Amino acid sequence: MKTIIKYSILAISFAFISCEEVVDVDLNNSEPKLVIDASIKWEKGTTGNDQTIRLTTTGEYFNNSVPVANGATVTITDSNAIVYAFIEDGATGYYKCTNFNPVINGVYTLSVSYKGQNYTSTDKLYPVPTITSIEQDLNGITGNEIELKFNFQDNGAEENFYMEEYKVPFRPFPLLGVFDDNFTNGNEMFSLIIDEDLAAGQNINFTLHGVSERYHNFMNILIGISGGLSNGPFSTPPASVKGNIINQSNASNFPLGYFRLSEVDVRNYTIQ
Repeated sequence: MKTIIKYSILAISFAFISCEEVVDVDLNNSEPKLVIDASIKWEKGTTGNDQTIRLTTTGEYFNNSVPVANGATVTITDSNAIVYAFIEDGATGYYKCTNFNPVINGVYTLSVSYKGQNYTSTDKLYPVPTITSIEQDLNGITGNEIELKFNFQDNGAEENFYMEEYKVPFRPFPLLGVFDDNFTNGNEMFSLIIDEDLAAGQNINFTLHGVSERYHNFMNILIGISGGLSNGPFSTPPASVKGNIINQSNASNFPLGYFRLSEVDVRNYTIQ
């Protein structure tokens, strides 16, 4: 399995020879939507007790700050009816739990109550293989681009879906990708990154996530929208990308975001 992280940088340059007046663009403001970032990640080798859920809302187009959602009630309930409370840390929009009990393939239900609206979602905690080795080589057209490959053994007894996440020092955001074992079930697989800006001494943080097929498809759409340049820089997505969280009070007022639970394996590697 070969997976190459791809990313695009859109550089827009406007050259004005002269400007006689300021043009104000009047944008229609819609009602804010709740955004629920409920990614429960159990890193191998840890208890997984400390978990965080972030609640924000959509804001104005030109607003540089992200509005946080304060005062919500957030819980996750497992299949044994044990309720884990997520308490907001001050007024940050970060809701934290310190006694969460992760169980592979365990089923969990998220409940969020915010401003009279009740949101719920149910998912299970998906396992992930252990990263067995890391390889470094040179690749690319010039043969001078550094290539990093993270190897792992896929479980041939089941169909698996993965998300790969790279944090590199010269990119402001993590590089994400999703893939599956459709043609490589039960084989050794790997995630690969090649970049001309990789250099000796840099620390690369790689995380492999076990995810559901639905989350794989959800992220595939989001990555495609964020990386697509064909519609221009100011285009809007062709449709709202719905996650798996339902507004039980008003189904048409669905939130943005997703509830998912993943076992993850993390590796830090210093480029040689």
